[in-house]
Amino acid sequence: MKHFIIGAVAAAIAFYGLTRFLPDLFSFTGQTQGLIVLGVIFGVVNGLIGPVVKLLSLPLSVLTMGLAGVLVNAGLLILVALIANSSGFPLSIGGFPPDVTADTIVAAVVGSVVIGVVTGVVNAIVP
Repeated sequence: MKHFIIGAVAAAIAFYGLTRFLPDLFSFTGQTQGLIVLGVIFGVVNGLIGPVVKLLSLPLSVLTMGLAGVLVNAGLLILVALIANSSGFPLSIGGFPPDVTADTIVAAVVGSVVIGVVTGVVNAIVP
């Protein structure tokens, strides 16, 4: 439970950084509590759906030497945006929702890398 809470806070920090420093790609018009909820949604999606999708994409990930993992994480981030918007937390990733464009995919890849780096740094700092 402690690891989940730390991961949710780290994801909330990453979402704040993304919306603050890359406002053309990421936008969130909520408050701080909404960022915490986004972190929790991200943790639940990454904890429940992520392992199944990563296991199913394992052969493709082996063939692409891990590049498919980045795309899977980007897809999960788009799913987080869809769930957040349907829950009343307006997160926009590269214009999604309503439509998926090349900007959406690029923003999702950048966002998944940034969230991975931030959560990795937080997990290295906090035992």
